[in-house]
Amino acid sequence: MTAAHSFTRHDITFPSGDSSCAGWLYLPTGVTSPPVVVLGHGLGATREMRLDAFAERFAQAGIAAVAFTYRHFGDSGGHPRQLLSIKRQLADWDAALAHVKARPDVDPSRVAVWGSSFGGGHAITVASRHPELLAAVAQCPFTDGLASALALGPLASLRIAPVLARDLATRVRGRAPAMVPIASVPGSPALMNAPDALPGYQALQPPGTTFRNEVAARVIPTIAAYRPGRAARKVTMPILFCVSNTDSVTPPAQTLRYASTAPRGEIKTYDAGHFDFYTGETFEQLVRDQTEFLVRRLHPAPAVQTP
Repeated sequence: MTAAHSFTRHDITFPSGDSSCAGWLYLPTGVTSPPVVVLGHGLGATREMRLDAFAERFAQAGIAAVAFTYRHFGDSGGHPRQLLSIKRQLADWDAALAHVKARPDVDPSRVAVWGSSFGGGHAITVASRHPELLAAVAQCPFTDGLASALALGPLASLRIAPVLARDLATRVRGRAPAMVPIASVPGSPALMNAPDALPGYQALQPPGTTFRNEVAARVIPTIAAYRPGRAARKVTMPILFCVSNTDSVTPPAQTLRYASTAPRGEIKTYDAGHFDFYTGETFEQLVRDQTEFLVRRLHPAPAVQTP
């Protein structure tokens, strides 16, 4: 049995744009200058919602990890609250990478990114823009806004329209945003309304979570137009795609088509739903596969087996 590193967790903040992001840094104990992986979450989610579970496993393998929360959400800065801006979130990724590369306690030449769901799409985009990275992981990634919008259903999309119009009006008038639920029951106006979306999000929330199940509705047109899967062909480093065969949020057929264009892509598929990836045996299989991939690409120091 392979020995596991012990690790410590530290609260961190780093500047991004006009504010800052809050995060956790996981450091393997007794390892000088370990490689590091940066982890970002999905739609409106905060790092408390199981990013810690993945980061802990990577740290046990000798890989430092930074799990962060985007601006406007959770305990990160940014106003107005619950503003989901693709441009700002990608800037947060850039800021997180700049932060880890400037840290004296990790190796700035051995850096990877890991994203899940909407963050999985961001990980593809970020990897395509940062050829200096050694590896990337895209877990149940959002790859095509149009495909996801079609999965939402035309009736639910029509029901969102009045909220979107209201929010665009509040933006012009400088008032507080009009909100739309992130996850809701089937047929309801929400960013996700698949049968497993609301219970799936609820299952990820620990006691005392900072998660709020709503975002400013103005993001809807930008989500529909966001197609990060197209950047897969520009990702020059090894990238691991972990895809749900039954994904109700990010349709797998389109994701697999994009994944196949990555020059050094590796694809693993799982017979489990989008939200099953974070818990139970599916999580165990995923984190084993991802750890093996990251160890292969980042070459962390092995833990010393004690007698």
